[in-house]
Amino acid sequence: MSLSRRDLVKSPLVLAGASAIGLGVGAAAPALAQSASAGAGEIIGLWPRPPAGALHPDMAEVVEQTSSSPGYSSRRMKGVSKPHMIALPAAQPNGSAMLIIPGGGFEWNYFDHEGYHIADVLNRAGISCFVLIYRLARDGWADPAAVGPADAQRAMRLIRANAARFQLDPERVGVMGFSAGGFLTTTLATRHSTPFYKPVDAADQLSARPLLAAPIYPVQSVDPAYAYGGVAPSLFGGPPTAAQIREWSPDLNVTSAAAPTFLVHAEDDDLVPVANTVRLRDAMVAAKIPVETHLFAHGGHGFGARPQPGSPDGPWLPLFINFARQEKLFA
Repeated sequence: MSLSRRDLVKSPLVLAGASAIGLGVGAAAPALAQSASAGAGEIIGLWPRPPAGALHPDMAEVVEQTSSSPGYSSRRMKGVSKPHMIALPAAQPNGSAMLIIPGGGFEWNYFDHEGYHIADVLNRAGISCFVLIYRLARDGWADPAAVGPADAQRAMRLIRANAARFQLDPERVGVMGFSAGGFLTTTLATRHSTPFYKPVDAADQLSARPLLAAPIYPVQSVDPAYAYGGVAPSLFGGPPTAAQIREWSPDLNVTSAAAPTFLVHAEDDDLVPVANTVRLRDAMVAAKIPVETHLFAHGGHGFGARPQPGSPDGPWLPLFINFARQEKLFA
């Protein structure tokens, strides 16, 4: 099933309908992922069968429009039982790709301003994009901390499995995530080899390691001394144990295998403390992993690709594109 970029970006309801068509009829999703041609808006189901472990198996997808500004869409989705990606190939692809992971406090996927809007900018640089609609810890899952990382790993592998159809170099695939999506991004950057799920097909023989990672105002640490207040209730149902802090804080899991990382945060973020970014940066430096960090005085939380005078793509996306070029995502 293919939808035009215009429909995906402009229609307030199309994603819910497309998701139902692409994933709701048995084997449609895996058949879709194996189709012969690639197109903008193609929906790629992550799993051959609906994932197990839903505590509310009758939950329905909900899509809400949160913007009241004419001409500006800011939609969010929850109730994701059949996670998937929306493919947004570049018109003139250079062989690179980015998995984009929206935020939403583990309760929503804000797939416009932290998804499609970002893809529009990266597409112009020749980077094909895949927006991830992932399972949300707060939707109710038997292992809430692992469902998002499992979906992110599987998404990276499926992008590589479909590289030829999308004119991609499977080695040149990165990941960018926002807020709670930054938790999935930093986990993928640092724990890409951790088995968050049992292999289901040949795609799972491929690497989940991103060439580079870009956590943007990320939820990262689960240590209460630094963490976003909603992370432990979302992932663990209450305060974390010492073992959970050690296992699930990406800054405590940085090794020499971690992906080069580009970090962005605002000092005045009153939702996710900037210490999340600073601690990850320090851990990357200690492990001698290439890291570039941009801390802005103003911006708050959730700014996405907010345009500014003289910078229609926002202040940080051009910086990221430069970093991506330096790290050989594209020439």
